[in-house]
Amino acid sequence: MKSSSNYQPKIKPEKTKNDFVLETAAVVILIAIWGMAAYALTVLPETFPVHFDLSGRPDGYGGKGSLLILPATALFLYAGMTILNRYPHVFNYPVKLTAENALRQYTNATRAIRVLKLIVMLVFFLIAYFQVQSAFTFSSGIGIWLLPLILLLVYLPLGYFIIKAFRKK
Repeated sequence: MKSSSNYQPKIKPEKTKNDFVLETAAVVILIAIWGMAAYALTVLPETFPVHFDLSGRPDGYGGKGSLLILPATALFLYAGMTILNRYPHVFNYPVKLTAENALRQYTNATRAIRVLKLIVMLVFFLIAYFQVQSAFTFSSGIGIWLLPLILLLVYLPLGYFIIKAFRKK
């Protein structure tokens, strides 16, 4: 039995239209990742760049089977985040939950997971796209900007949702 200091009721926040848009966009991007991998398997040479240094130069090569690593990982993360989002009562929250704020905190947290899921799918799509592109040119269009872009895409929304968790309304 949980003590009153660990109040986390099992309530399910209602999905809004925005939640459905986020979920649909993530699924579409996941399908695009798999579609790109399937297409690449039919047209790419047997060996091509699969890893790049920070300046975007290839520093690792692999075969066609390596094309399935990104889509499989994306699918695993998508499924894990989808399952996790069904249980907001197990999340850790930056504020103490009460009967008055639990639904608002759960809604905020589940929306944050949906946004993060969409961002993860987008990042995997970008990486897969540049991996396929590099196989044709044996160079990468990634350059030095990809890592800062990924960090911004992940941390700006997370910062927003953390700040929103501390607001009273």
